Amino acid sequence: MLKKILIANRGEIALRVIRACHELNIPSVAVHSTADSDSMHVKMANESVCIGPPKASESYLTIPNIIAACEIAGADSVHPGYGFLSENPTFAEILDDHKIIFIGPSSKHIRLMGDKITAKKTMTNLGVPCVPGSTGTVETVTSAKEIAKELGYPVLIKASAGGGGRGMKLVISSDELPQAFHAAKKESAAAFNNDSVYIEKYLLNPKHIEIQVFGDGLGNAVHLGERDCSIQRRHQKILEEAPSTVLTPKVRQHIGEICANAIANLKYSGAGTIEFLYSNGEFYFIEMNTRIQVEHPITEQIFGVDLVKEQIRVASKETLSFQQEQINFRGHAIECRINAEKIPEFSASPGLITAYHAPGGLGVRVDSAIYAGYRVPPYYDSLICKLIVHGETRKDAILKLRRALKELIVDGIDTTAEIFDKILLSEEFEKGTYDISWLEEFLTEQQKTK
Repeated sequence: MLKKILIANRGEIALRVIRACHELNIPSVAVHSTADSDSMHVKMANESVCIGPPKASESYLTIPNIIAACEIAGADSVHPGYGFLSENPTFAEILDDHKIIFIGPSSKHIRLMGDKITAKKTMTNLGVPCVPGSTGTVETVTSAKEIAKELGYPVLIKASAGGGGRGMKLVISSDELPQAFHAAKKESAAAFNNDSVYIEKYLLNPKHIEIQVFGDGLGNAVHLGERDCSIQRRHQKILEEAPSTVLTPKVRQHIGEICANAIANLKYSGAGTIEFLYSNGEFYFIEMNTRIQVEHPITEQIFGVDLVKEQIRVASKETLSFQQEQINFRGHAIECRINAEKIPEFSASPGLITAYHAPGGLGVRVDSAIYAGYRVPPYYDSLICKLIVHGETRKDAILKLRRALKELIVDGIDTTAEIFDKILLSEEFEKGTYDISWLEEFLTEQQKTK
């Protein structure tokens, strides 16, 4: 087992990893910027090291500072959480060079899946269904027009190194393509220092379905079902549920086996998520995230497994603690992402939290690092709280979530909590028929009725 784990992250995910460390009796080390010195993850870790000023580029994203913190604290391993350096292959390589264990997949697999074009080719070769599109990077407008004509409009121009909707442009007709092509390349270069783009067929009204996978690096792998992440705003997820309302047990088993076999063949190590667009009964691979996901708690709730502890065990060269046949569904789980944002603009709302009360009761889980008196800094992601519920049925879970939202108190700042009750009461959510474009349309209609 690992001897001391440094968590190269902040906020709720850092606290989540610290809790897993405590339960495994492994000392934990928190790192923090000067803006986070009073953060809960710093208070709860066994020890802490300051790694720089508030800006992430000068602290949480500065690899030498994190390496130095490992050496100061005597940490033999690093858990990256999600975001920041979690999918940076160079970080994993540098840790390896310093004989520090990276709690995650190999740098080879991070790099392989970090490039969307290479990832798509790899998954195609492994039998994973993919969205029709270009076979590689598209270099010119002329080539883009030829490919788009062959695929049929609408199409998506996407950044090869992209994520989170950046470097992505929807093209409805050939007249729009030149401007969209150049805009995507410019945005990709600015966001990822890489202007490579590719083209995919745009699927109308799909759902966003992702499969949780886990490998031991030795050729053994399992899947833990799916999460429906279709409720999104500007390509950012705000609510997830598991299982999906649209998959049958047979379909779930089929796509799950495909994903688990792909991971096994890659000899992938640790947690991963294979993301799909699901349309007309067909799956289309879009990307693989080589880290723990924000929404991992809903999978933990319906399967009764601790994915972070499993990450630590696998990084310790232990075998998976469960086999595929031991994984069984129980009930339904939903997660709401509560952000420090002002509605309806969804603009950042940092500031002092004057009062905080977390909801409780059977089947209610809150993953958060905030407290009364905590000042939400303006420098980082606005996520402050994940409200997770688990019920025996989907209806039961929805009722628990509505009750829990009423109990949640966060005073002093604006949050997105208020929009979730409206979502839960909508006909589309009740029926589970929503798709990835539904929320934007729903919010627009809500504004019209005010």
